[in-house]
Amino acid sequence: MSSYRLKLGVVLCLGLVAGAAWAEGASAPQRFHLDLGVAGTDAASGRLLVFAEPAAAAEAEAKGGKIAEVDLDQLRPDKVSVAGREVARLAAGKGVDIDADDHAFPVAFTRLPPGDYYVQAVLDTNHSYNYTGRDTGDLLSDVIKVHLPASSVPVLKLTAAVPAHDAWVLSPSTPKATRDAAPEARKHVHDIDFVSPALTAFWGRPVHMRGFVLLPPGYDAKAAATYPVVYFTHGFGGGLDHFVGAMANNWLAMSKGEMPPMIWVFLDESSPTGTHEFADSVNNGPWGKALTEELIPQLESTYRMDAKASGRFLNGHSSGGWATLWLQTRYPKVFGGTWSTSPDPSDFHDFTGIDLYAPHANVYRKGDGSAYPLIRDQGKVIATFQQFAQIERVLGSYGGQIASFEWVFSPRGKDGRPLPMFDRDTGDVDGAVVAYWRDHYDIAHRLQDQWPELAPDLDGKIHLIVGTADTFYLDGSAHRLKAVLDGLRAHSDFRFLPDKTHFDLYAVGKDRTALLKQIAWEMYAVARPQSSLKRAAAP
Repeated sequence: MSSYRLKLGVVLCLGLVAGAAWAEGASAPQRFHLDLGVAGTDAASGRLLVFAEPAAAAEAEAKGGKIAEVDLDQLRPDKVSVAGREVARLAAGKGVDIDADDHAFPVAFTRLPPGDYYVQAVLDTNHSYNYTGRDTGDLLSDVIKVHLPASSVPVLKLTAAVPAHDAWVLSPSTPKATRDAAPEARKHVHDIDFVSPALTAFWGRPVHMRGFVLLPPGYDAKAAATYPVVYFTHGFGGGLDHFVGAMANNWLAMSKGEMPPMIWVFLDESSPTGTHEFADSVNNGPWGKALTEELIPQLESTYRMDAKASGRFLNGHSSGGWATLWLQTRYPKVFGGTWSTSPDPSDFHDFTGIDLYAPHANVYRKGDGSAYPLIRDQGKVIATFQQFAQIERVLGSYGGQIASFEWVFSPRGKDGRPLPMFDRDTGDVDGAVVAYWRDHYDIAHRLQDQWPELAPDLDGKIHLIVGTADTFYLDGSAHRLKAVLDGLRAHSDFRFLPDKTHFDLYAVGKDRTALLKQIAWEMYAVARPQSSLKRAAAP
């Protein structure tokens, strides 16, 4: 569910609790007038969002500085409110009104406590806010201070566009060693831009599979030597722009002997619908087939790769963890092992703590009426499943984490969109949709049902690592998957790291990639069991 980038789509889905109603039964909705004032832009379309933050809280945090941005904050779930609507064509001088009571979270804006608020508008031009947050091309207004409820309609003017960013220019917060290694790593990175015949046939237009190939130190295209290959994919909120730090770190580690020499393939699994998980889906198309039958053979014909299962490995975190776990169990003859970390639910008896198969299942409320938590930090619940799902709906119908699951797992409805797994208003689960999820994508169910057939090619290849304090409660599903495999007397490797969360799982001391280095050596031992190459001692 998250990526190394802290799962930005999830980060943006945590505006939560509001105060009491200021005037119960108020008749006039709170409106805002939006106009377009970006130089050179005649008209724009997208999801129009208005964010509001209590002025006193914002000013206290700014400590006298300028309030430059109003946005949702994962660590302050009660900080910001948001309202949204679709805009088909916003033209300069011909603005539109947004009713901040119609689609709002956590409550209609007329129900916010009376007082001063800082307000900012964003036009999400690519309908990607649920996944990326504010991104290239989105239009922004200045932050203004208004009193709510307002006696007149506040006016917000979109005056700036989010600029493009060079992914190879790492932020100052990136460790210096990573920033210093990036220019040299870039020399050994090759772009992947492959048009998939299978996906093109499904969509009726060219569909590109994108990513990068990182070659190890000493790689010689003319030499006879081949290298084991790691296929890595990111978690929710990730994409092509987020691989640079990982590629720089891996290059640096290989050059210092802290990781063995292997070829790393960084695969982009982002799409307008969220993450496609490299799963064959009636909604997203045959991504698993495209990878295993088209892209991998093409890569192996181009680079000095081990073209056999014992030299092909999988690694991913969160949604990337589920994707790699799925690929290993779905294509056990292709891959020699997966090291999946903190994967999204692999047993739908525990879908972030919810049993989707329970009679009269509801994802919002337990049988005693209490809310199902979804996100925790140091033992404290900071978001519930209901809050998460309903703010996702305000931000837009595409790209959200919950909707992303449905685009992968659900059957297609008559309207051409995936059938929802649950009612967004009530939380009631659709049993027929969940039955489809079980039969097609519940990994534990599939393993239990097909183990005799899968065992010869899969036994011993599953490695799963998760923290006991996982931020999204994903350790529960991992325990269930382990129990299934143990019941089948399968050989598997499950590690539950004490007190580790979703976001610090890979860190040991000051080394934020220590676990990845360990994983890489474990993979290399499978591919090169007779090798005398050893890990360099830490400085």
